[in-house]
Amino acid sequence: MQSKELKTGQPRERRTKTPEQALASLMRLCARAEKSAGDARRLMRNWSVAEADAEKVLARLMRERFIDDTRYAETFVREKLRLSGWGEYKLRAALQRKGIARETVDAALQQADRTQMADRLAEQLARKARNVRAATPYDLKTKLIRYGLSLGYDYSAVLDAVSQQIKVPDPCDEF
Repeated sequence: MQSKELKTGQPRERRTKTPEQALASLMRLCARAEKSAGDARRLMRNWSVAEADAEKVLARLMRERFIDDTRYAETFVREKLRLSGWGEYKLRAALQRKGIARETVDAALQQADRTQMADRLAEQLARKARNVRAATPYDLKTKLIRYGLSLGYDYSAVLDAVSQQIKVPDPCDEF
């Protein structure tokens, strides 16, 4: 990991914290926003807190319910669905990158409202359709499918939503 440089070209010293300082900082951060255990570990690594001390700090944060991966996963899913319109695949991948257990991710995704997800997908595809340039309806359809997949939705859900919006004439119908 490279150290950051100041405008003078000299490297900035890496900020270190004692376990007590790390605990206080994490308590303040967790009081303002949900954090996962993975987030806390990453921050303590950046602060050069020893691994054994970091685990003790993390155990205390979890015991006092400042950090709860289940609560974090539920909040993450709810907010990314509502604000960003992410699909299940993208949500699952993001939570796993954060170090959330598979069972916790599955439980959080089970609570997601599937009809709300489908409505959000249709809304995003309609918005994208207004802004995308396509020469033919087929071209538009493929671009919308690609966009829906990039949001993390299932292929069949994306295909259904796009098909509802765009009717591509079958070339064989011309005979």
